[in-house]
Amino acid sequence: MTPTPLRWIKSSYSGNDGPDCVEVAISPAHAPTINIRDSKNKDGARLAFTGGAWSAFLEFTAER
Repeated sequence: MTPTPLRWIKSSYSGNDGPDCVEVAISPAHAPTINIRDSKNKDGARLAFTGGAWSAFLEFTAER
């Protein structure tokens, strides 16, 4: 079975010309994973989070 390609969405906080360009994709797998990458370096490093870890991260950043 061929894996489904990720559908990347650019953050609304990312500018077109600025240094802060982040994209997010949710894997369509059985256990969803939230993937993050730098939109200017699409083949570079990526971070992947479980749903629970992503929720904890968002809670943490919302408190700041």
